[in-house]
Amino acid sequence: MTTLPPGDRRPGFSVVVLAASTGGVRALRTVVSRLPADLPVPVLVVQHRSPGTPELLTDLLRAGAALPVRTASTGPLEPGVTVLPAGTTADLGPDGRLTLRDCPTTRTADDLLAGAAAVFGARVLAVVLTGRLSDGAAGVRAVRRAGGRVLVQDPDDAEAPGMPSAALATGCVEHALPLALVAPALVAYTMAPGAADLLAVPVPPWARLGPRPPVPA
Repeated sequence: MTTLPPGDRRPGFSVVVLAASTGGVRALRTVVSRLPADLPVPVLVVQHRSPGTPELLTDLLRAGAALPVRTASTGPLEPGVTVLPAGTTADLGPDGRLTLRDCPTTRTADDLLAGAAAVFGARVLAVVLTGRLSDGAAGVRAVRRAGGRVLVQDPDDAEAPGMPSAALATGCVEHALPLALVAPALVAYTMAPGAADLLAVPVPPWARLGPRPPVPA
């Protein structure tokens, strides 16, 4: 398989990352079930679940999905949908290799998105779905700094609006969509020639692209 060097700027995407927390099972099932079998980009799924939680999410997403759905393990990132186990995040190599590691914090989406952006640059398409708190906000800043693209579920449409709202507050989101339109948007971005450029939204001047400032002691 031919791989792309880090930061490759050619059109197209190397990975789609779906991040969710509270309410994420329904949201992720809605998105994954509407993706076509010929989607050309691997999809990584991260959802907040306590370490040791039984790995039911893979089976739930597999039901009704046209794409293959598997639980992630260290090794090549394969086509289809790959679900990170509970309490883990992953590092991505430029050859597409996935390396799982424990993540003792609730910043699993931030870690995954920042790592993907560092390797694949503009070839990352990030989606922040329903969830509490703010995981994903730092990650979408990293994605946009690298030239990648960011969508979120409309907070008014989310069971828990915290994560998409925090991502929107960075100024780094291109489009906030109702859940029913997230899968069609992913299809357009990844499969319709020229659609990703047509849908591009410039980063506003007030966007907070820098890393989060340290908390005063």
